[in-house]
Amino acid sequence: MTAAQSTGNGAPASSIRYQPDERPPEALAFGLGLQMAILQIAGIVLTPAIVIRAAGMGEPYLSWAVFAALTVCGLSTILQSNRIGRFGAGHVLLMGTSGAFIAISVAALREGGPALLAVLVLVSSLFQFGLAFRLTWLRRVITPTVAGIVIMLIAATVMPILFPLLGDVPEGASPLAAPLSAGAALAVFAGLALRARGFLRLWAPIIGVAVGSTVGAFTGIFDFGPVANAGWIGIPSGWPGLDFSFGASFWALLPAFVFVTLIGAIETIGDSIAIQRVSWRKPRAPDYRVVAGAVAADGVGNLFSGVLATVPNTTYSNSVSLTELTGVASRRVGTWIGISFLGLALLPKVAALFLAIPGPVVGAFGIGLIGILFSLGMHMVAKDGMSLQKAVIVGLSFWVGSGFQGAAIFPELLEGFWGVLLDNGMTAGGLMAILLMVFLNLTGARPKRLDASLDMAAGAKIEEFLTAEASRRGWDGSATTRLVSAGEEALLTLLEVGRGDDAAARHLRLTARTGRRSAELEFVAVAGDVNIEDRMTMLGDRPEVPDESEISLRLLRHYASSVRHQKYPDVDIVTVEVEGRA
Repeated sequence: MTAAQSTGNGAPASSIRYQPDERPPEALAFGLGLQMAILQIAGIVLTPAIVIRAAGMGEPYLSWAVFAALTVCGLSTILQSNRIGRFGAGHVLLMGTSGAFIAISVAALREGGPALLAVLVLVSSLFQFGLAFRLTWLRRVITPTVAGIVIMLIAATVMPILFPLLGDVPEGASPLAAPLSAGAALAVFAGLALRARGFLRLWAPIIGVAVGSTVGAFTGIFDFGPVANAGWIGIPSGWPGLDFSFGASFWALLPAFVFVTLIGAIETIGDSIAIQRVSWRKPRAPDYRVVAGAVAADGVGNLFSGVLATVPNTTYSNSVSLTELTGVASRRVGTWIGISFLGLALLPKVAALFLAIPGPVVGAFGIGLIGILFSLGMHMVAKDGMSLQKAVIVGLSFWVGSGFQGAAIFPELLEGFWGVLLDNGMTAGGLMAILLMVFLNLTGARPKRLDASLDMAAGAKIEEFLTAEASRRGWDGSATTRLVSAGEEALLTLLEVGRGDDAAARHLRLTARTGRRSAELEFVAVAGDVNIEDRMTMLGDRPEVPDESEISLRLLRHYASSVRHQKYPDVDIVTVEVEGRA
């Protein structure tokens, strides 16, 4: 079936040729894996190059950091694709060095060198494991709005590092060498990104770098010497070790690293949800056990990055585009991507070729990359909705962060620990966003909670609880009936999907946030393996006369304005929204 065909209910059919659990021919998997690895190698190599050059570190450490980055990306991509216990998504999620860490990595290298960077990355990765195994903890604080603000601030902190690279040319070079090479790289990248289609668009960054480097070669700023001198196979020396002295610089920079690690985890959450949507022929609701596995594997990658003293990694959203484009979502492709990265790590000449790229071209590449990152932040903020409260949070947080980044807010008062902490605009603005979000939650209507066993006896308690809530908010009789009915049908549905579980382990917490016009009911429960959203989607393909197990689903769909089911490793959260007016 092609993408142009459709299913019986009129929805477009999937173009997936191989699902994650299917095995394509080995030659096809290897070819796609190698192609995807080559497509992403520029970003993996150039990100640590930007960091280390901006920090003024030497070439031996740069060679080591690139080797370590490719090795870590290879291992973590294999882990993502082949779920081991609670680690890994079990989908093709390509791992690469994270542009979000550029600014704070530069700060760490300037403060204490590679050994300080290594231990900061290592320690901050531990927080990611905690988030992976307790993914529900921060869902009302680290919201898409907060994550979007931080991503935009990451761009604001990185751009001042990239701009000097545009003029980084050897002494005696032509005055036109830098603008011509950088301009060519940006023009080709932008032109292809705006007008190209399919794989050509995905190759836009590499083609832009190649064109810019070619112009650099003609203007005399591309040095082929290091490429010619590099060996074909080998492992570079230069591991700097770990600095466990935990001095003042460590404690001042740790909050920034933890913060970016959490934001990187949110990016991984988004990528792991997106990859699930494009990996199956029949659409499925996101499984948050897969999401938690992806975040845990991301944490393993950052742990390895710390041990090997290189820039941390994260999932690349290109995985989603590549899977959708090729129609191959098999885990075997992800395995071959990781193996390809490991093979390329052992080829110093390949790394030397990328490291020889002129500074203006590297700067242009970084500007294109971070520009897209800024747009991603704007998209996350807009997608989460822009109420007056969120507009205040976005505006204040972004400009406070920008002010601290530019040393325009009380610079004379910021010295020592606070100077290092708030000198980073991402940290200052991110903390402002979190504080405002916490204030908004604390000063809003207090949610009401009901705890009960997940059984039929909870029905009477839920009816009494929701009737009181509707009365407190002045809902009329029909709206109250709709709210109570939605709560009862949600309970019956949870009982149905959790049938067969150990009754002694099943518990329900219902949280109601009721306003005058709408109510949000959050059911937190231990349930079975079935996703309620998936079952509700399937109702459209079933006969009009439902079996008994579908009646509650159909009634729930009738009473509620929306139903969202999030499956985590340790708990199920079903969020039901009910309108107070018909």
